Amino acid sequence: MRIMGIDPGLAIVGWGVIQRINGMTFAPVAYGAINTPAHCMTSERLSMIYRNMNLLLEKYHPDEMAVEELFFNTNRTTGIAVAEARGVILLSAAQRGIRIGEYTPLQVKQAVVGYGRAEKKQVIAMVTRLLNLPSPPRPDDTADAIALALCHGQSIHSFLHGVGAPE
Repeated sequence: MRIMGIDPGLAIVGWGVIQRINGMTFAPVAYGAINTPAHCMTSERLSMIYRNMNLLLEKYHPDEMAVEELFFNTNRTTGIAVAEARGVILLSAAQRGIRIGEYTPLQVKQAVVGYGRAEKKQVIAMVTRLLNLPSPPRPDDTADAIALALCHGQSIHSFLHGVGAPE
């Protein structure tokens, strides 16, 4: 099974693709980030994200996708822009019939680090270790996307083996 993790954003969309080798063992396929320039209109940035997502989906053919759930902190304007980018990402996956799992940061940290309140550096270290990467993925959004894919892989494994259903 091939899983693509996505950390949505308007400026940076982190992405990572992993392949299940067996059971709970995964190997990295590819990872990176989609960057959009700040000087462009939101509609142009969303179009760039959509085009790049389609290229990535076409190139890597994921079976499933894991996307971070959106939560609003104090800046609703930023949250709305991220929600718009997330919508474009979900659309590109849905158009290809890719099953989508959505996870909160707490769920991802719990699955990858074993502690839901883990710090970002702990998540990056575990992603690097679990996939035996030569160096930590950069930017942080990319590490988050890979962590999402790992979380989804663990959730699906649990579901398939009767431990519980993915949310």
